[in-house]
Amino acid sequence: MGTVTIGVSIAVPEPHGSLLQERRAGFGDPAACDIPTHVTLLPPTEVDASALPAVEAHLLEVAAAGRPFPMRLCGTGTFRPLSPVVYVRVAEGAEACTWLQKQVRDTSGPVARELHFPYHPHVTVAHAIDEAAMDRAYEELASYEAQWPCTGFALYEQGSDSVWRKLREYAFGGAVVPPQACAPADRDSTLPAR
Repeated sequence: MGTVTIGVSIAVPEPHGSLLQERRAGFGDPAACDIPTHVTLLPPTEVDASALPAVEAHLLEVAAAGRPFPMRLCGTGTFRPLSPVVYVRVAEGAEACTWLQKQVRDTSGPVARELHFPYHPHVTVAHAIDEAAMDRAYEELASYEAQWPCTGFALYEQGSDSVWRKLREYAFGGAVVPPQACAPADRDSTLPAR
C-alpha cells in the first residue's frame, strides 16, 4: 500500500486564507500555491497508508475533547537565523493550539513524533526565499490582523505533485460525552419537575 505524507492543521478561513496565500506568492515563495494558509498542529509526517483509519479515529477523539476558541492573528515574527521563515503571529489562541498539537502527537497515538524545534503556533507567509523578500514580508504584514472563532481542524495529505489537499475536517466537541459531564442517575430524581 505504501506510505503517505500527512499533516494536521487549523485552516485560516476566508477571506484571510486567500489573502495571505496571495501575499505569500507575491513575496516570491514558490510553495505558496501548494499549501493552504494554516496553523500547523502536526507537521508533514510520513505514515503507512494502511494507518490512515487509525489516524482518523485518533483525530476524532482529539476533536471530541476540544472546544471552540477565539483565534487572532496580529503582526509578524521570524525564525531567522535558525530557520528561513517569516510568519504572522498567533496573538490569541496559541495556548489552545499548543494543547491540541500535544493531543495529536500523543505518544500513545498513531502519529506520535518528536519535533525538530519547540512548538510555536504561527502562519507562514515566506519560507526559504531571498533575504530581501523575507524582509519585505516581515515589514509589509507587520500591521496585519485577523480574527475568527476556531471550531475545529483538518487532516491533509501531500500529493505527488507537492500540493496539500484536505482529506477530512474535524469539528470540536463531537458526540462523545466525557464521563465526568454525565450526572449520576440518582441525582436526576432530585431535580424539580418542570
